Amino acid sequence: MEQHLSLYRIFYTVANTGNISQAAKQLYNSQPAISKSISRLEESLGIVLFSRSSRGVTMTEEGRILYEHVRTAFEAIDAGEEQIRRMTALNIGSLHIGASNTLCKFVLLPYLQSFIEAYPHIKILISCLSSNQTLTQMDSGKIDIGLVAHPGSLRTLDFYSLGTIQDIFVASPAYLKNLDLKPEEIHSGRQLFERATLMLLDKQNMTRQYIDDYLTTNHLQTHHTIETTSMELLIEFAKIGLGVGCVIKEFVLEELKNGQLIEIPLDIPIHQREIGFTYIKKRQQEKAVRHFIEFYKSTKELS
Repeated sequence: MEQHLSLYRIFYTVANTGNISQAAKQLYNSQPAISKSISRLEESLGIVLFSRSSRGVTMTEEGRILYEHVRTAFEAIDAGEEQIRRMTALNIGSLHIGASNTLCKFVLLPYLQSFIEAYPHIKILISCLSSNQTLTQMDSGKIDIGLVAHPGSLRTLDFYSLGTIQDIFVASPAYLKNLDLKPEEIHSGRQLFERATLMLLDKQNMTRQYIDDYLTTNHLQTHHTIETTSMELLIEFAKIGLGVGCVIKEFVLEELKNGQLIEIPLDIPIHQREIGFTYIKKRQQEKAVRHFIEFYKSTKELS
């Protein structure tokens, strides 16, 4: 079929015009060449496609059957070409972003709102995944850009920093009061973690792995823990006095300010982490991805 594709285009044009001379003009070819191509196709298929007369050509029954299939194929090709032209002209494309629920709400949404206003024709897909899952799906080509905590080893990735975040432990005033601990016991952390219910993200989360390393390094043991997949739930659980939650400070500033939550002081603070957009270097040239990268870089430079 591949070697017949050009012959089918000629057949399609002749059938549409009903005239070999007109088809030759449309295809920028000579009449003899068009006639010869039709004869080749007829010979190959073993059928007669056109009845010739002085007024032009008319499709035979076999020709009409073939034409319906060829017409569908070429109309689909023409529609595909037109869509590509419109995509190029209007900056239409698709962009698949991976981010955790927390980073999506507190960090990604402000960028997306401005980006959509600038590029309304780009189709955006968002997958709410942990940072580890986002990086895995980027490796397999399922995600274009990830909003993640710095993965340490970048390998084939580019990373554009949006700044740092601070992990802290928080609790409601009532919960701390019920623990009946002295201020110095809370401050050291050791007595606090042994007595309190510690609320953490699940073990698949990069944040949880980071906090587990902190607890192990500083020999802090926990006896009662609650796990969840959502930091928003950790914040709400802490506010109602269910336990001590490990949260990102930048996302509970209002609660700390109005006294709903209290930050628990630590002798050894948790090191800040860097967050940012990451993408595979070789995919940077894809148009929608390139627009997003350029946009968030310029946005951060202006902020």
